[in-house]
Amino acid sequence: QVQLVESGGGLVQPGGSLRLSCGASGSITGIFGMGWYRQGPGKQRELVARITTGGITNYAESVKGRFTISRGNAKNTVHLQMNSLKPEDTAVYYCNVQAIGRVYWGQGTQVTVSS
Repeated sequence: QVQLVESGGGLVQPGGSLRLSCGASGSITGIFGMGWYRQGPGKQRELVARITTGGITNYAESVKGRFTISRGNAKNTVHLQMNSLKPEDTAVYYCNVQAIGRVYWGQGTQVTVSS
């Protein structure tokens, strides 16, 4: 069974940067979008950023200008560059892949922004 594996989370001070990466353990066919969601303490899971196979991106208003989503050189990989991090960015970040007939989720990686 294909799994999504995330990496790059951790503890960072306000104003710092982190880069999240996500890759699939196997081949996924029919992908039309890849993205990142997050769930902060006591909050619902929300979309952070998404990129289609055509390269169209969309971002949550709260991260525009600070976060950048990109597809990796390796097949079925996606990255999230996070700059100017704020305490309110603290959350578990989940990788998401949308394919024809199925949606895949990673297990999540913790991002903590704190001094």
